[in-house]
Amino acid sequence: MKSSERREPAVIIDCDSCVVRGLACGDCVVSVLLGAPPALELDVSEQRAIDALGRAGIVPRLRLEPVDKTA
Repeated sequence: MKSSERREPAVIIDCDSCVVRGLACGDCVVSVLLGAPPALELDVSEQRAIDALGRAGIVPRLRLEPVDKTA
């Protein structure tokens, strides 16, 4: 498989399991663009687009901090 054909995993953003929910929602790209959904799945192209917007300062960066469920 060529590296350009490699399938990268989707990211699942579950706001209910974010340890900074409430504290950082106002400065998170998900809340700014969509409101605070219970869960959201982004494919690789969507992840890259949101990262590019955040790096450019157009929207806040993703502030997701998942809860460590192994602790």
